[in-house]
Amino acid sequence: MDHGHAFTQWKKHCFSKVDFSKKGTIDDEIYPVVCLINDSSDYFTTSSCSGRIILIDGLSDCSKVQKQNCSWLFVTHQKCEVADVVLGLQKASGNAVFKFEPFVLHVQCKDIESAKILHSVAVNSGFRNSGVSIGKRGKIIMAVRSTHCLEVPLSHRGEVLVNENYIHFLVQIANQKMAENVTRIKRFYDGLQVALQAAVSSSMATGKDKKNTKTVWNPRKTQDSVVEESQILANKSNDSEDYLETSLTIFS
Repeated sequence: MDHGHAFTQWKKHCFSKVDFSKKGTIDDEIYPVVCLINDSSDYFTTSSCSGRIILIDGLSDCSKVQKQNCSWLFVTHQKCEVADVVLGLQKASGNAVFKFEPFVLHVQCKDIESAKILHSVAVNSGFRNSGVSIGKRGKIIMAVRSTHCLEVPLSHRGEVLVNENYIHFLVQIANQKMAENVTRIKRFYDGLQVALQAAVSSSMATGKDKKNTKTVWNPRKTQDSVVEESQILANKSNDSEDYLETSLTIFS
C-alpha cells in the first residue's frame, strides 16, 4: 500500500470514530479551523482544544494514570469571573490547582511537505512550541501548541491558601492569556487559508489535483453543527496510538 492510499484510509478511519472527550463536541472557537483543515485532502485533525481556564481538585495528588479521576471544579473556554473560581474553590476537598491551558491541535499530514507548510503557519502565528512527529508506520503528526500557560495551586487538603485579592489577580492574568490565545488562533486561521490557497495554486500549476475549500471565519456555529462535526472527529483518548508510536520529532 502506497503512503497516499494509506493516508486516505487513516483519514476515513479517523472520521468514523466517535468523540469520547469530556466535552463531547468541538470547541466553538476553533470550529472554523477544524473545518478548514479537514476540508483539505492533505490533512485531518486528530484532537483539539481551543484553550481553557480550569480549576481541578486533587491534580497534584494524581499520577499520570489516575489523572482522569481528578475532580473538575470549574472549566471554561472563555474568559472567567472571580466569582466562578471562588465558588469552585468552595467545593475543593484536596489540592486545587488553577490553570490556563492554551490552544492545542494535532493534525495528521499527508507528507512532510504538507507538515512543513502547517508548521510554518503555526510558528508565524505565535505557536512557537509546535513540532512534527513521525511514527513507525509513517504517520506524520503536526502538533500546534504554545507555552503561554499558567498553573497555580490554590488549596491544600481542602484549605484555601490565598485570599480573594490574589484570586482576582490570577483571573486577570488568565483572561489576558485567553485574549492572546484567541488572537493567535485567528492569526493561525488566516495564515492557513493563505498557505492552503497558495499550495492549491502551485499544484494546479504543476498539474496536480488537490482539494481546498475556502471558508469564512465564524467561530459561533450552532450546537447542532458542532455535534454533527464531532461525530467524525477523533479525540485524544481515541488517538493514543499516534503518540505511542512516535519515533522521531523534527522542527521542535
